[in-house]
Amino acid sequence: MVFFKTKRFLDIACGTGDLSINACLKNRDISVDGVDFVFPMVNAANEKAKNKNLSGRINFMQGNALELPFSENSFDVTAMAFGIRNIPQKADALKEMLRVTVPGGQIMILEMTFIQNRFFKLFYYIYLNFLLPLTAKIFSKNAAAYYYLADSIMNFPTPEEFAAFMRETGISEVEIFPRTFGIACLYVGKKQETDFAVTG
Repeated sequence: MVFFKTKRFLDIACGTGDLSINACLKNRDISVDGVDFVFPMVNAANEKAKNKNLSGRINFMQGNALELPFSENSFDVTAMAFGIRNIPQKADALKEMLRVTVPGGQIMILEMTFIQNRFFKLFYYIYLNFLLPLTAKIFSKNAAAYYYLADSIMNFPTPEEFAAFMRETGISEVEIFPRTFGIACLYVGKKQETDFAVTG
């Protein structure tokens, strides 16, 4: 993460605030805004920040990733962890991230993906489609959520396809950083210096 202008970080689909809190702890001169569609998640995030004495630097709020409540060019770094997979209008969400990021700023996406390594691919397929649902039936009251998780990972674009998709929305210099043998990927791109507004 590079903070060079506004010293502000935006965490979209922030959940209970782990990414926001980690960003604050590692970058002591920044302020953080976290947005999540689910109000109980926002409450839990605010409680976590309060317990770590970070309430003055982190602002969690309920909001929509497709209509972010911020003006253009507000954040040096805009991020979303494990959220884009659950948004049908992915292009619109990425364009919103681009809109609120300063020219030259970073757009970061961390997301699960179906593993591409040939050796692990079969084992991961068996885990997602058989072991995970079986475990969910035994231990969880909401087994359907685990079926959705497996299905959404299986149908998410490959890392190369998603990076290309990010570029199509106007994000430049997109790089892919596989994590945990490719189970997740971090995508890091930039808003071009000449892009002062994004429309459409």
